[in-house]
Amino acid sequence: MILVTGATGTVGGQVLRGLGADHAVRVMARDPRKVGAPAGVEVVHGDYGDPDSLDRALAGVRGVFLVTARVGGDDDEVFLRAARRAGVRHVVKLSAAAVEDDRANDLITRWQRENERLLRDSGMEWTLLRPRSFMSNTLSWAGSIRSEGVVRTLYGASSNACVDPRDIAEVAVRALTEAGHAGRAYTLTGPRAVTAIEQTAQLSELLGRPLRYEEVEPDQARARWGERYPAAVVDALSRSAERQRDGAKVRVEPTVREVTGRPAGSFEDWARDHLAAFMPL
Repeated sequence: MILVTGATGTVGGQVLRGLGADHAVRVMARDPRKVGAPAGVEVVHGDYGDPDSLDRALAGVRGVFLVTARVGGDDDEVFLRAARRAGVRHVVKLSAAAVEDDRANDLITRWQRENERLLRDSGMEWTLLRPRSFMSNTLSWAGSIRSEGVVRTLYGASSNACVDPRDIAEVAVRALTEAGHAGRAYTLTGPRAVTAIEQTAQLSELLGRPLRYEEVEPDQARARWGERYPAAVVDALSRSAERQRDGAKVRVEPTVREVTGRPAGSFEDWARDHLAAFMPL
């Protein structure tokens, strides 16, 4: 039995689809009603704050795809403790590429590093997935593209080797279902680093309509983030953007090809497949 967490999220949902009907799969979710699981997939309630629910979700599970999102919290520690009790053999953990950057010492990166350490020290087999930024993050531009034909973001000329979430999910599925991935840490990127200005131009061409890029000032970006996140997370996002501006996110890795046997998907390919999200309503 394979347990998938984060199935309502960007990568977890793709992992669920990638596992298909060939494997016994269970999904853990705080609200099972929100999970669009394929036929034959068991969906159970589970909450990192409820150890009893974790024990029930993990019963009979041998492998786990683990996603946590409460920055600074102890969800990983609580879950891994329950996984050991249940006899889980292998955990595939969604982490982040920033953990490898010595210049990254913000709250989010420190939290991910600690989560990785907890898993490595757990006594279970582990695989770490360290993606660069998701190509799907550009969906946050959809509203302004539809209504104004404008993309607004910070440091638009800085490059990021962003990755297609579908590629992350395929690597996760292989790690969960094939031998040879235990004890490996996979940094996952797209085939080349791109800027927001370049992404705007590619979306414009695909949509067949002019789009304009407008640079957002750092103070404006922080104010917008502050409407959604606590101050420590805003600071982490700001530092991450500064590292991208300084070239920390341009390195391209061959990992997707090495694990899956095919090239990593390009932003243009991802955008073409998700173009409807950017079209006027």
